[in-house]
Amino acid sequence: MHVISKKKLREFYAKPADAEEPLLAWHRTVSKASWRTLNDVRNSFPSADLVGNQTVFNIKGNHHRLIAHIRYESQTIFIRHVLTHAEYSRNTWKQ
Repeated sequence: MHVISKKKLREFYAKPADAEEPLLAWHRTVSKASWRTLNDVRNSFPSADLVGNQTVFNIKGNHHRLIAHIRYESQTIFIRHVLTHAEYSRNTWKQ
């Protein structure tokens, strides 16, 4: 998968430094993946969920959430948001 863009990860983990390694691990896994369906995603990330047309990943034991749009046909994943669990719970990211 081609990840667009790693910049959002760096911007997020500049604040809570404990998020850096889990986000970089997520990026390494995704960059090596060749997913065709949500089931393929769940083979790598069992807790991944589809919310609307966005895939939500739990990061660092559910402390953080990464929301992405996956285009399986082009093997591209667009990072939309990286949030703390509290920010995610407010649901403002859905707007």
